[in-house]
Amino acid sequence: MAENNENALAGKAPAKPKPASGGVYKPPVERQSSNPLKACCTTADIGEWFAERFYVVLPIIDYLKKKEVPKHRLSFWYYFGGLALFFFMIQVVSGLLLLQYYKPTEADAYASFVFIQKEVSFGWLIRQVHAWSANLMIMMVFVHLFSTFFMKSYRKPRELMWLSGSVLFVLCLGFGFTGYLLPWNEIAYFATQVGTEVPKVMPGGDLVVNLLRGGEAVTGETLTRMFSLHVVMLPGLLLLMLAAHLMLVQIHGTSTPIGYKERGLVKGYEKFFPTFMAKDAIGWMLGFGLIIYLSWVYPGEIGLKADPLSPAPMGIKPEWYFWAQFLLLKDFSFPNGEFIAIILVTAGAVFWALIPFLDHRASREEKSPIFTIIGLLYLAGLLINTYRVFAVYGF
Repeated sequence: MAENNENALAGKAPAKPKPASGGVYKPPVERQSSNPLKACCTTADIGEWFAERFYVVLPIIDYLKKKEVPKHRLSFWYYFGGLALFFFMIQVVSGLLLLQYYKPTEADAYASFVFIQKEVSFGWLIRQVHAWSANLMIMMVFVHLFSTFFMKSYRKPRELMWLSGSVLFVLCLGFGFTGYLLPWNEIAYFATQVGTEVPKVMPGGDLVVNLLRGGEAVTGETLTRMFSLHVVMLPGLLLLMLAAHLMLVQIHGTSTPIGYKERGLVKGYEKFFPTFMAKDAIGWMLGFGLIIYLSWVYPGEIGLKADPLSPAPMGIKPEWYFWAQFLLLKDFSFPNGEFIAIILVTAGAVFWALIPFLDHRASREEKSPIFTIIGLLYLAGLLINTYRVFAVYGF
């Protein structure tokens, strides 16, 4: 007995159990666990259950685990695309909450807007978060668009990625334009009136204006059309294009600037999951903190209810992301000048979208300074005109 106990302590053999009273050995009784889910619902079992039912996505998960992101001195520009996506998700969530109380009719739109601001618990915060996240989303898209351009990430084989990103940019601007009228306050009403007037100078422009307004003037029908565009059509189109864009990003991976690999400027690679995504999440948390701060410290005004019979207030202007085009129309105020300005803006947008097919040097992994200069001119024009509007009208 002593030898057996020594072997048990040494790990060589189990110790014999002490006999029960009366010298008769009774084996231990196997009792069922008090928690019946403990044995059958372990993490491995749950993972196996989902894997059996969603086996189609397993290759995607395996791919994401293997995906790597290059590290170099310009790697921080990669995070702005993720920030734009994050602010869009904030838009969706806050927009769905606002829809619980908003009424898109000429009679009730402004009243429901005021009700959200003053009566609904934290309604003012949700509305401010929605407004500020829209501005930050468009700003991040601007930054992502130009950083991608200057790193020549549009070059072969990423032409479709650039095209889908350009369409996403236009759709984001559409969100800003269609959502501006929904509060149905004085500033939004007259700014929409001015904005929807622009196509009139083009051939067939009256038809476009009537489609946007639902008539010759901005009325409740215009509000209904803007609302349907804002909450149904544009989100559907954006989600489809966003899915295509993200799929292309996964297929082609993350691009590096021309010549970085050859000159040894790529310092290495980091795993997309979880390393890069963890850093992305930190940026998202900082972005959310920024939204809350701006919503609390710089809330937007409610304004007065729209009155079509009242004169337009002084200093009417669109949102900041349309300032450059707004000033161009003002600069071309001579006869047929607005038509020329629209042609220039349209031609510039088309040229910008087709750059991957025009910059052949970048597709051959060669530097293309001419297109870099073109990008700098685009950026300078936007910044200078935006500042000019700010200097005259303020923010």
